[in-house]
Amino acid sequence: MAIFKFYNKVSPFQRVIIALLLGIATGIFIGEPAGNIEVLGNAYIHLLQMTVLPYVLVSIIGGLGRLDSTMAARIGLRAIKVILIMWLAVMSTLLFLPLAYPNWETAGFFSSSMVAESTAFDFLKLYIPSNIFASLADAIVPAVVLFSLLMGIALINVKNKDTFLMLTTNIGDSLMKVASYVAKVAPLGIFAISAAAAGTLEVAELGRLQVFLWVYLVAAVLLAFILLPLVLHWATPFSYREVLSISGEAVVTAVATGTVLVVLPMIIERSKALLAKHNMDCEETNSTVDVLVPTAYSFPSTGTLLGLGFILFSAWYVGSPLGLDDYFSFTILGVLTAFGRMAVSIPFLLDFFDLPRDQFQLYLLGSVVTMRFATGLAALHGFVVTLLVACAVMKQLKWHRMFQAIALHLVITAGVMIAAGMALTHFIPYQYEGVKTFESLQPMNGQTKIVKNGELTPLTQSQLQNTRLDIIRERGTIRVAYFPASLPYAFKNENNHVVGFDMEMVNELAKDLNLAIELYYLENRKDLDQLLANGSIDISIGGQTITPLRALDVAFTDSYTHHTAGLVLLDSHRDEFASFDDIRAMTKLNLGVANNEYYINVLAQAFPNATLTKVTNMRLFLRGKYPEVDALVYSTEAGSAWSMLYPEYSAVVPKGMQLKAPVGFIVPKGDIEYVQFLNTWLKLKKENGFQQRVYDYWILGLNPKAKQPRWSVVNDVLGWNL
Repeated sequence: MAIFKFYNKVSPFQRVIIALLLGIATGIFIGEPAGNIEVLGNAYIHLLQMTVLPYVLVSIIGGLGRLDSTMAARIGLRAIKVILIMWLAVMSTLLFLPLAYPNWETAGFFSSSMVAESTAFDFLKLYIPSNIFASLADAIVPAVVLFSLLMGIALINVKNKDTFLMLTTNIGDSLMKVASYVAKVAPLGIFAISAAAAGTLEVAELGRLQVFLWVYLVAAVLLAFILLPLVLHWATPFSYREVLSISGEAVVTAVATGTVLVVLPMIIERSKALLAKHNMDCEETNSTVDVLVPTAYSFPSTGTLLGLGFILFSAWYVGSPLGLDDYFSFTILGVLTAFGRMAVSIPFLLDFFDLPRDQFQLYLLGSVVTMRFATGLAALHGFVVTLLVACAVMKQLKWHRMFQAIALHLVITAGVMIAAGMALTHFIPYQYEGVKTFESLQPMNGQTKIVKNGELTPLTQSQLQNTRLDIIRERGTIRVAYFPASLPYAFKNENNHVVGFDMEMVNELAKDLNLAIELYYLENRKDLDQLLANGSIDISIGGQTITPLRALDVAFTDSYTHHTAGLVLLDSHRDEFASFDDIRAMTKLNLGVANNEYYINVLAQAFPNATLTKVTNMRLFLRGKYPEVDALVYSTEAGSAWSMLYPEYSAVVPKGMQLKAPVGFIVPKGDIEYVQFLNTWLKLKKENGFQQRVYDYWILGLNPKAKQPRWSVVNDVLGWNL
């Protein structure tokens, strides 16, 4: 009973904070099992999203429909101009946020998202709803917003609209009631989200979320104390102190209650009082305030737009920052999706920019802190926009001074963000562990017996009369050759054991045939044909590309995977090589290529303006021994592995570049029975899922064995082994 009394006494904000703290404590206490209650957090997210689009629809239509044509004509153009300028100023501010993200070395395994077709910017589908019900069902926020705006404008001149306006009001109020019901379960939802996150997130991930929160707070301070008051002060007769003084009470109230709705009357009252103080109160300005405050409430505010900075953070977080060519889409889409709540716009933008959708969980975890600042900024935004439009109606707005204030703010923002980046780099501990992660990989299912190899021993002429498969089975060993620079197909790990994709496959083959493995490291690939022919080697591994000319001298098994052509280049050059068409258009371009005549010819046709330089040693390239080469055309799967060892480099697939090369094992030419057996075995391993598991493990890095169990009080202190 005492708990319920205490619960009823505390405010909703305090309940959410308590739930957050309890969730984090629970996650730390029980560890990874806390992830099982994530379903409750997902249910809460769905409840949040349930009423968003219907509310956007009726609030915009109703807000605009209440205007009359005369008032709309007088206020509309000025209001639109002011709002667009403020949106542009805030979105420009967001583009400076990446300057504050620490320049940490990041690299990861190959990801299927690297070759996934990015979402096309379909203007018609995103903005012009051919079927509004389909747009509502698919949560295409920009299309819903445009439809609502057009409906609201058309409603202005409709007669007998009072009944319809009352209907929109009643529906809006009902949706707000539903939202209030959902708000009652917010503590449970926040508890589930924070417990699951604290129980499953790695310490490094929590450290990076800390970066988002600090950068967000710095940006919020800049917007609250520089952009918004400075624009109003410089462009109107109001002083900086007056702006903060008249808005202070409303901002604090909004922060305390968590909603701008309750302070709308306060914004109207204080705005009219300030206008009267400067002898600017008249029918036009009073009408402007009365209409614009509730109408502007339906549009994105500074606080709402600031939340979109999470998309830039998320791109940095996963090691794939948005390129300069993405900023335009981010700016336009960000404003339009912000008409809905972040529960809709953040997942939409994550999908649009091919970022992991589960990043939304991180956003929700941080939003417990950020939402209060967003609400306060929204209240201040209401004051500033309303007073700017009122001054514009009275022809008291100095447009050029407004732009000067915005420019000064952006200069200050750039400097502050650079300084913040230096501070975060210094004070937040971070250590790159990509090399350790990669080199610590162990065989998936244990290693079969490896026979210590001596000198290469050819088969006798009598032995060569038999099939190679019979020789291998009779001998009890299979002779395997691998080469330098064969990551991640065959390489030595920290224990000096040869591991990798191909090695895992051969290991499984040896187990199935009850064989041991004789392993040979060959420096020179030129000798391989002879070694296969005379029986010194039975099979060659290492991500070997199948080519027509090569198939004249050796036999290939069926392809069991493929190389995705991409570029390996310095991180600083990623933006320059983001598009295949842009690369083709470069006149001074030097591309590194492997010593493979077949694909050299293919690349010569793909990049007719480029100089092609043969790169025979991958490590030398990564150590800067080919300074004339701008980028190396290479397997993206292999390049991603190398970038983990050399994190200053990245493996990328330029948009529009679609070239794949089949990979097979190399075996002796002419032994049909041996090749047929291997092809049958490969097909079996593909059908039973083993081949996919190996791909996931070695290429995608989905390696549960390498991940250490999360520390928890239950397991590591109490020893319960939950």
